[in-house]
Amino acid sequence: MAGWWVPAVIGTIVVVALALLAWRPLRARLRERELARARKDFHRHREHLEARFQRLASQSGKPRGLEWVRCDFENDVVYARHRRSGEISAFVGVTIGFEAIEGGGMEEVEAVANLRAATAVFRVERGTWLTDGRALFNLNPAEAVAYYQENLELVGQELAGQK
Repeated sequence: MAGWWVPAVIGTIVVVALALLAWRPLRARLRERELARARKDFHRHREHLEARFQRLASQSGKPRGLEWVRCDFENDVVYARHRRSGEISAFVGVTIGFEAIEGGGMEEVEAVANLRAATAVFRVERGTWLTDGRALFNLNPAEAVAYYQENLELVGQELAGQK
């Protein structure tokens, strides 16, 4: 009678092992669905999100002494997932134009009129797309994900030169 626990323990180990083996593909399918839904929602709300980005970014006071006068968004979107939280982010290339603010100390800088390349950052939080107006200057979307590769993983597409 004392040996009944051995088959019970072995059976439990087998069940747990099978559950763990089944979890990975199930998790991958769930993440694929989540990404598909997020992409659809981003596309549906993109115009509103871009307007919010531009408003928040221009109100941020960054760069100091400059006023945002133009923000043109590229069509392509790069999606990434935060490695720990699983949060999905979207990165969109932008071209930004500035003017010097009178008295801001930048009036004499000739380069102020130059258009700047950057990446606009958007994220899903509790199922809703948001932005805080964060722009990553001098990085295109793929470079931004690569730069933060310790925390982000590309999803839904591949970086140039990678498979």
